[in-house]
Amino acid sequence: MKIGIVCYPTFGGSGVVATELGLELSKRGHEIHFITYNQPVRLELLSNNVHYHEVNVPEYPLFHYQPYELALSSKLVDMVKLHQIEVLHVHYAIPHAYAAYMAQKMLRDENIYVPIVTTLHGTDITLVGSHPFYKPAVTFSINKSDAVTAVSKSLKEDTLRLFDIKKEIDVVTNFIDVKKYNHGFTDCQRDMMATEDEKIITHISNLRPVKRIADVIKIFNNIQKEMPAKLMLVGEGPDKEKAELLCEKLNISDKVIFFGKSNEIDKILCFSDLFLLPSETESFGLAALEAMVSSVPVISSNTGGIPEVNKQGVTGYLSNVGDVEEMSKNAIYVLSDSERLNTFKANAKKEAERFDIHHIVPQYEAIYQRTLNRCLIS
Repeated sequence: MKIGIVCYPTFGGSGVVATELGLELSKRGHEIHFITYNQPVRLELLSNNVHYHEVNVPEYPLFHYQPYELALSSKLVDMVKLHQIEVLHVHYAIPHAYAAYMAQKMLRDENIYVPIVTTLHGTDITLVGSHPFYKPAVTFSINKSDAVTAVSKSLKEDTLRLFDIKKEIDVVTNFIDVKKYNHGFTDCQRDMMATEDEKIITHISNLRPVKRIADVIKIFNNIQKEMPAKLMLVGEGPDKEKAELLCEKLNISDKVIFFGKSNEIDKILCFSDLFLLPSETESFGLAALEAMVSSVPVISSNTGGIPEVNKQGVTGYLSNVGDVEEMSKNAIYVLSDSERLNTFKANAKKEAERFDIHHIVPQYEAIYQRTLNRCLIS
């Protein structure tokens, strides 16, 4: 198949998932065309089966905000015609499904029909989509898609609760490539980060308010009162400065390392003992899954799609959002006995393998084929 993929080309979960999906599809013989405003961050190598087409948005003084949706729609029309793209897989309802529908209508006037598969990732539903200004456009875009997927059961339920959806929504979870995490580190240089007796606690995110970074630091502060420990905070975002100030206030700055954005997540997770994810909400919890496949148990909030990934008492523990005390107790319980910690680590790795990319990508292939067959019949 010739598949066009539209996504945000950033470090965010949806961009990473879309890029990894496209690369795996290309390995399975499909021709993949990424269509977006920048080359996706994980799209390191282009090949005969992988292509990138940049969407340029001309500057017009007439527009206060430049019309990206219009530029994207026009680019999609051109790329479908030029490369005979058979399916458009768009990640995010707004603006991508909306732009894809406009492209589809333009192509129909030329007797070309290309089906749209829309994948919902979370903020397009729970944040942007639920805003009254955007809700009609989100509802319209989802209902006009030829197939719709959501990355968790929780997100599907939220979508059906918040919008008047007429389309069936398939749950196709996020995934990881387990092989990429079977790294052959003989020494991941743990001693550069901590002493032998210190436990290493990790959090990776874009440090936005929804991630509750203050809770991460408070939980760590309670842990380090009970045992020697270090906290690795990976990522950049608006709450970074507040986090640094809180560390100073708690007098633990010497025990917290701020990495910023990193391309060495696998090494950081290699020497981690525990992962913290006390988010306000998560549509899936991809960061938790990446930790688990690296044999790192998870202490998290019990919200959104996280319970579909992190299993209570097996791969870690779940608590109500904001319950710092319970999360701290659970973290200390997991870390305080080496045999118990090793059991949680083994369980985390085993559970993560259920989400291997090779189990998930065939589900997308089946949806593409089903959608194409439907179009041929109609």
